[in-house]
Amino acid sequence: MMTGPIRKAALTAAGAVCAGGMIAGPVGATAAPASSDPLAAVTSRGHGKGERQLTLRYEAQPNFYYCGPAAVRNTLSILNKDVSQDDLAREMGTTERGTDSAFLITEALNRKAGKDVYRTVEIPGQAADRAETDRLRDDVVRAVDSGRGVVANVVGTATDLDGGSHTFDGGHYIAVTGYRDGGDQMKIADSADASRAEYWISTDALADWIASRGYSA
Repeated sequence: MMTGPIRKAALTAAGAVCAGGMIAGPVGATAAPASSDPLAAVTSRGHGKGERQLTLRYEAQPNFYYCGPAAVRNTLSILNKDVSQDDLAREMGTTERGTDSAFLITEALNRKAGKDVYRTVEIPGQAADRAETDRLRDDVVRAVDSGRGVVANVVGTATDLDGGSHTFDGGHYIAVTGYRDGGDQMKIADSADASRAEYWISTDALADWIASRGYSA
């Protein structure tokens, strides 16, 4: 396992251009009313058929490099923590290069959620192996069952379960807000584009999308 600066370097430069090629211009923040929140649902869960989705107050990122603050802000809204993207950007040192490290995401979450609630987990290779995918599944299910979302640092292209393609060549942060099929599918809240605010992705695809980066769970 990598340690010290080498470990952190593997998760650096997370969002040089957060939204990749998806956004031609800024996307304004939008907060859905609680009664019509498209990301709100809670259902029963159980091995093999388990499903749970958490309620959040969604906001899109207002520019191409605020994916980190937006993902953290959306995740904290699940815990009824009211914090602005601008405040989070200042705390995490977000610039037009993005938010430099998943470790900064974890630190920001813990400042609001409580000491050592979140930890950073690496997937250091170019693709996730079975153990890394299984750990991601377990970490997301555990977090969601505890009422917490997960923030993932992704890079490259992934295809969701409806066939939609999501490309972030410069890196991107997303919130994971639920699971179904016992954890084999994950619900994503994506700040990049309010018209594509949510989608489902297989856990295998999400793990490979995170590969070479990490997640906060």
